[in-house]
Amino acid sequence: MIRKTLAGLVMAGLVSTIAWGQTADELIEKNIEAKGGREKIQAIKTARMTGTMTLGMGMEAPMTMEMARPNKVRLEFVFQGMTGVQTYDGKDGWMLMPFLGKTDPEAITGKQLEQLQEQADMDGLLVDYKAKGHQVEFAGKEDLEGTPTYKLKITKKNGDVGYYWLDAETYLELKASGKTSINGQEVEGEAWFGDFKETGGVLFPHSIENKAAGAPGGMTISIEKIEVNPELAEARFGKPEPAAAPAPKP
Repeated sequence: MIRKTLAGLVMAGLVSTIAWGQTADELIEKNIEAKGGREKIQAIKTARMTGTMTLGMGMEAPMTMEMARPNKVRLEFVFQGMTGVQTYDGKDGWMLMPFLGKTDPEAITGKQLEQLQEQADMDGLLVDYKAKGHQVEFAGKEDLEGTPTYKLKITKKNGDVGYYWLDAETYLELKASGKTSINGQEVEGEAWFGDFKETGGVLFPHSIENKAAGAPGGMTISIEKIEVNPELAEARFGKPEPAAAPAPKP
């Protein structure tokens, strides 16, 4: 009797473990299909997104993000009449922040570079996560502000742990969380996704709110236009040109 009970427990645990792993992969595939399917997603080789970043105190900054395979990204935004730039060419990252009094580009390193590398992945963390060295586990069902969701735990290649919440009905991502660097300090950050619209056969979120976990507000990105497969020069993702020095105040 004891042997049968132990055998039953072992078998139940084994089945549960297998189902756990399969469930995560099944949810990821449903997420990919919900957005348009792997073939259409990976047919997009370059993209340009134009919109507005809304910062604290109601301040707005027009922005453009350009992406190209493999793993290249450029972000431009206008703040206080000056253009900030952040680039990653698949190897090196750079930032140019003239509104901070820095007219020469500076190298991006450490945690901030890791975040830029992650941002440059056009497919996102979930697609082909095993090949990228990540691990994903199904972390159960969870109600997210009244919406039933499936929660996925992601252990990234570098050891950082994050989470994704997929809408239980549409399988689109509603929220992601993980460690982020703000002013040199590592904090728990979260992103909320909404207003999904189709471009080039693929659904993209047109509203993304980024903030520190538990904080009342943060930065919201509103995408107004997405272009798929525009021609983008390789140099767009390299080291930015120095900015012109601001004109002296009269």
